[in-house]
Amino acid sequence: MKIKSGYMLREVAGNYVAVAIGQEAVNFNGLIRTNETGAFLWKLLENDVTEEKLTSEMCKEYDVDKKTAASDVKAFIVQLSEANLIEK
Repeated sequence: MKIKSGYMLREVAGNYVAVAIGQEAVNFNGLIRTNETGAFLWKLLENDVTEEKLTSEMCKEYDVDKKTAASDVKAFIVQLSEANLIEK
């Protein structure tokens, strides 16, 4: 899975915001704001990656156990999926 083309993540005043560009700017009527961890996952999702890989990378980057990381990754993917930002 990966982030659909036409979206990018920008840091604005210490916050991370998903921005639609090009034709997607016409279709996307929302705002996705995330924290540093979400930005980390977003960057990984710019390339095709599995949920398991996201969990593994999160455990490496942050001091978090696998169960917590998997839960956080799942919640982030659900949020992006509901906004139709993920290609599977």
